[in-house]
Amino acid sequence: MTDFKEAIQNGLFSYIEHRLSRLIDAFADASIPLYLVGGSVRDLLLNSEIFHHETLDLDLSFTADFDFTTPAVPDVVETILGPIASKVWLVGKRFGTVSALVDGYQIEITTHRGDKYESESRKPRVVMPTSLEEDLVRRDFTINAIAVELTSANPVLIDPFDGVGDIGRKLLRTPSEAEKSFEDDPLRMVRAARFAAKLEFEVVPDVKMAMADLVDRLSIVSPERIRDELNKMLVAPRPSIGLRLLVETGLAALFLPELPLLKLEQDPIHHHKDVLEHTYSVVDNTECDLELRLAALFHDVGKPATRRIDSNGVSFHNHDKVGAKMTRRRMRELKYPQTQIDIVSQLVYLHLRFHTYQAGWTDRAVRRYVNEAGPLLDRLNALTLADCTTRNENKVIALSRRMAQLKTRIADLREREELESIRPELNGDEIMTILGMSPSKEVGKALDFLLNVRLDEGLLGRDEIIKRLQAWWEARSG
Repeated sequence: MTDFKEAIQNGLFSYIEHRLSRLIDAFADASIPLYLVGGSVRDLLLNSEIFHHETLDLDLSFTADFDFTTPAVPDVVETILGPIASKVWLVGKRFGTVSALVDGYQIEITTHRGDKYESESRKPRVVMPTSLEEDLVRRDFTINAIAVELTSANPVLIDPFDGVGDIGRKLLRTPSEAEKSFEDDPLRMVRAARFAAKLEFEVVPDVKMAMADLVDRLSIVSPERIRDELNKMLVAPRPSIGLRLLVETGLAALFLPELPLLKLEQDPIHHHKDVLEHTYSVVDNTECDLELRLAALFHDVGKPATRRIDSNGVSFHNHDKVGAKMTRRRMRELKYPQTQIDIVSQLVYLHLRFHTYQAGWTDRAVRRYVNEAGPLLDRLNALTLADCTTRNENKVIALSRRMAQLKTRIADLREREELESIRPELNGDEIMTILGMSPSKEVGKALDFLLNVRLDEGLLGRDEIIKRLQAWWEARSG
């Protein structure tokens, strides 16, 4: 084990020293310790071959950000960075963090610290430990409580809680007692789900139990911070791992109550798959696109409210419309930007549109589908394909064929029409001139009529469309 740890610390030091030697030398010259710490060390280890081979082969091309900690106060850190940094940012200085750009690398150096929530406060209070050991024990998980001391003659790997071992075992544990850790920072419970999904690690039983016991403690955390953790989890390789953990521990009921409500059988007679398991699969099946995965997460939330059982089985009529409204409400409560709310709720609203064209993709059907989807067309198609989680290969093949047919029809129409910018053949000014009318709501209704003609029949030509408009207006006028 000693040789193993020496290989790690020497490999990590060589990697960092090669890239940030001026930073290391500056702190060494000032006789101030500097430690690479936290997620930086974890990611270096995860992207190495140390757990599979005897030699350490590091590949960190995926990131250029490094986190450090030091006993020096921010004023001293700022002074040391001044001569070697091309940029220094002091936004986080009052919280103990100085950021800089050194030799092309983004770095953050934080005075030994930790966060702690008071009993009722929604904002964490920064506390400043007096030693590295106190800093590490206050971190969320053992895999993030590993440090490499860089400024002494012989670099040392500092791993008081066996975080390296937990990386090898693919386990998530807390450095201190789980209850105390989550009392100090309840957001760590959601972060456990995020790391489980991102790293595909298993949360140890005592941590999972503490999450279930301290669910109510999460209520003091701001919606914005919870939302940010949820976003990071949803762009992980397998979000379902984290979502499942949130539901099983009861945390989801506090900030995403629609999710556990999906655990219902679609068909109580034939015992088909429940909607919750289906949702997990759809989220995992989608591309790593935040808005698309949010849409996958919410696409069936309207089902519990619309569930009806009769002699024909179970149905969920209008769950797309109901779900879109529920999606807007939940995303507003989690403080999502309005643009994201609009995108996700529209995808939820449209997620069944593809299936309304069972009879075939006529020109009319294609125009309407593309017009409704607008700029969300590709995402809507991706959500439709991901929504097919049946084990029946024939159904999967049939859906894929129909989607391919649709895309062919869209490409064909694009060659003949301006499909993405379909508008009425006449504008408002032309309508008023032809009908001899002034600006009014009737002009808008005429535009709606002409748009429907365009969607249903395509381009008719100016003479024909004027005849249609005049006939519509005569009929409307009685």
